[in-house]
Amino acid sequence: MNSPDKRLPTDTDDGMLLIISGPSGVGKTTITRGVERSIADAVFSVSWTTRGRTPADVEGVDYHFVTDDEFEAMKARSGFLETAGIYGKKYGTPRDWVVEQIKRGRLVILEIDVQGAIQVKGQMPEAFAMFVLPPTEEELLSRLRDRKREDEDHIQKRFAAARKEISAARTCGVYDVFIVNGTLETAIGEAVEQVRAERQRRRSARRP
Repeated sequence: MNSPDKRLPTDTDDGMLLIISGPSGVGKTTITRGVERSIADAVFSVSWTTRGRTPADVEGVDYHFVTDDEFEAMKARSGFLETAGIYGKKYGTPRDWVVEQIKRGRLVILEIDVQGAIQVKGQMPEAFAMFVLPPTEEELLSRLRDRKREDEDHIQKRFAAARKEISAARTCGVYDVFIVNGTLETAIGEAVEQVRAERQRRRSARRP
């Protein structure tokens, strides 16, 4: 078996951690998947979670489903880059897998919220962080309603949380780029262009 530290023929020095965040309803997951499809060496980081697995979930694709004890053991040995608690369930980004993929030269994508991004940047300040904005608050509210998943009360609560998330993103100093999702195709194109430009900038900076 090859040592994990042994350099493979496919390895490069272009490894980079990409954080993509945005409020609920802004289209960040679609943009994340668009970036992943558009960049050949991109890999999506699969989080650990203690939430139950649904029939639609695929282990290792949607999440790694673990027990609370397994999660806490991983956390105790500093195995996560960031963790979050949502509706009583725990989520975390596994450190070792991310670091290994970056060493291999891949673009590792994390889709996490602002608090998670702050945690990751604290440990890996070289991460490139991108926040997706709606064209206007009114458009975001319209998109939340168009999903037809919740009643108006829940939509208003989600909208209020989204406004707080946007405000936090603007003031926390973590994000390198803000992208407005007016149309998905344009937003995905801009995100891909920003990532490629940043990797090129880093290549140039490494040259003697």
